[in-house]
Amino acid sequence: MARTRSRSRAALPPAKPVVIIGHGLAGLVAAYELSLHSIPTIILDQESSRTNTGGQAFWSLGGIFLVDSANQRRLGIKDSRELAMRDWMGSAGFDREREDTWPRRWAEAFVNFATDEMEAYLKGLGMGFLFNVGWAERGDGRADGHGNSVPRFHVTWGTGPEVVRVFEEPVRRAEKKGTVEFRGRHMVTEIIKDAEGRAVGVRGKVLQDDDAPRGEKTNRVEVGDFEIEASAVLVASGGIGGNVAAVKASWPVGRLGPKVPDNFVVGVPAHVDGKMIGIAEAAGANVINRDRMWHYTEGVSNWNPIWPNHGIRVLPAPSSLWLDASGKRLPPPYFPGTDTLGTLKHICSTGYDYTWFILDQTIIAREFALSGSEQNPDVTGKSIWQLITTRILGGKGPVPVQNFQKHGADFVVKDNLEDLVQGMNVLAKERNGPVLELDKIREVVETRDGQMSNPYSKDHQAMLINNGRLYWPDKRSRVAPPHKLLDTKTHGPLIAVRMNLLTRKTLGGIETDLNSNVMREDGSRFPGLYAAGEAAGFGGGGVHGYNSLEGTFLGGCIFSGRAAGRAIAEEVRPGSLSTKVAEQSRL
Repeated sequence: MARTRSRSRAALPPAKPVVIIGHGLAGLVAAYELSLHSIPTIILDQESSRTNTGGQAFWSLGGIFLVDSANQRRLGIKDSRELAMRDWMGSAGFDREREDTWPRRWAEAFVNFATDEMEAYLKGLGMGFLFNVGWAERGDGRADGHGNSVPRFHVTWGTGPEVVRVFEEPVRRAEKKGTVEFRGRHMVTEIIKDAEGRAVGVRGKVLQDDDAPRGEKTNRVEVGDFEIEASAVLVASGGIGGNVAAVKASWPVGRLGPKVPDNFVVGVPAHVDGKMIGIAEAAGANVINRDRMWHYTEGVSNWNPIWPNHGIRVLPAPSSLWLDASGKRLPPPYFPGTDTLGTLKHICSTGYDYTWFILDQTIIAREFALSGSEQNPDVTGKSIWQLITTRILGGKGPVPVQNFQKHGADFVVKDNLEDLVQGMNVLAKERNGPVLELDKIREVVETRDGQMSNPYSKDHQAMLINNGRLYWPDKRSRVAPPHKLLDTKTHGPLIAVRMNLLTRKTLGGIETDLNSNVMREDGSRFPGLYAAGEAAGFGGGGVHGYNSLEGTFLGGCIFSGRAAGRAIAEEVRPGSLSTKVAEQSRL
């Protein structure tokens, strides 16, 4: 989807502004692209534009999926467009003839963008990345199956706030010039259409001012009405991850049964409610793949919560011993950091909605990373000294991880296995879970430990650990040396963590063409209406298919937001971009 820009022509601005619904990352990217051509834009959001601009992206770790990047080449990682495309398609599992038509095209376009343009595009805006490239979603063990064949997870130096900054700053400059206007506390309830069916504006409710700190739940007191005419409307309002009722209503029991889980911790703020997807659908947008979602299996309750039922995802490396609620070891390939959806399916099949990690101090110090900008002050604050002293040279791990050990409701820390199991049973009782038997847990742990005496093994997890340490950055700073958990004198104390299901992403959404133009159910384009980011399934109504390779959510917001901004610019001011945008979307 590369486009060569021409100079903005000296033309009168559109008679009506472009309206963007959502001031998250996708909306900001689109607004940035529109601002390059001085196209008047109004950005609406139900949250305050003074405290919440950037949406979910602000809270992220800032991971970006790149292919054959400068850092990969520097580290000796041999990646390619062909390998990444094979990984993506093997993970996506597209199997729906009608609903996967545009998502498949978006997938191909996104991998090409991640290979050819995204790195230069982001660095040109001032973004940088950690030297080490992370290896997320290491796969299900099949060359043609799910997972990343090589490390591709590029953590932004500055995490989520930096991703937001590089787009928000130019948009704020456009605001000062009068080109862009932010209107927070404006909740859209209707997309207005004209007699020909074109989107020509929005209606909604003005909410009472509420400058609560970022992420906290705000009021929904209505104090007025609004109506805005628009030259085009972009829906960039996010998904349903903060709305547990909506998550449960969309839960695919046939794939992830036998029942909808009872308990979740919530990985996004309460305002991520998905309502705009339904409003767009009521206007005539086609919503597809709504049963495809991305929820994590390694969620812990935040001991210092910001939003209701706030959960934090643990990003684990492969060494922790993973047990189901009854104490049975999860079977291959369901090990930490390998196959999120496959592991979720297995956990749901047990009839319980939590599992256990058993590990020790050596493993937690090296292998526990916490998702979220606020949980990574060293990277968010761009402190090289703090990064080296806590993550590489320190034996206790980052301070936020230490705080969870001390205060986390899901953590048990003991000097011996007997006391550890007793503590686990206290937590199991809270969820009406099965009582764990010490002898059976000891047998599982000792069986695992017996495979750690040699650099070779028949145990799949031991092989995964040794394979991970062949990647030298992981050997130095991410994957602990293989050792026995019951060697508590060297590696103790023992630690157990109750891992909860954590809501996060909507993988389906509003169907769009490659220009982010919304599609109707009959396959025709909805004139004047666009969708980007999570509301559009990160592109097309489900660019990921069933599975994510990680780093693709921020990347998907950037790619789809850019496509929307450029296509709208071409529509409302023809000639803004020297490319045949409409022809491209019909490929």
